[in-house]
Amino acid sequence: MHIETPKKTIQKSSKEVYEFLIDVKNFEKLMPENISKFEVISEDRFLFALKGMPEIVLQRKELTPTSKVVLGAASEKLPFTLTANLIELSATETEVVLSFEGEFNAMMAMMIKNPITNFMGTLSENLNKV
Repeated sequence: MHIETPKKTIQKSSKEVYEFLIDVKNFEKLMPENISKFEVISEDRFLFALKGMPEIVLQRKELTPTSKVVLGAASEKLPFTLTANLIELSATETEVVLSFEGEFNAMMAMMIKNPITNFMGTLSENLNKV
């Protein structure tokens, strides 16, 4: 399953956006209002839960300075990645596209597609908090 947010332009340099996203504790600022739990486990791993959903542990998987941050599920039960692609438009403007990639059976994909799409949209909207 692949979900991608529309391009979001942020009034910050790609370096500033990148540095914000590689610090996992900053993801608490991007989370939806219906978050019921957020906990930093280590410098590259955090746990979060939305009301009515199971807890998910994300960890940094891949970093490409100033252009890409990839987080992935720490559990193999639900293998997925959340990628932020950063495109520097100018010294003070960066375009960000968030994408979700996961391998789920048809039933699971049907159940989680809407909640994941909404979650990704909220993360994208909250990028203004960078």
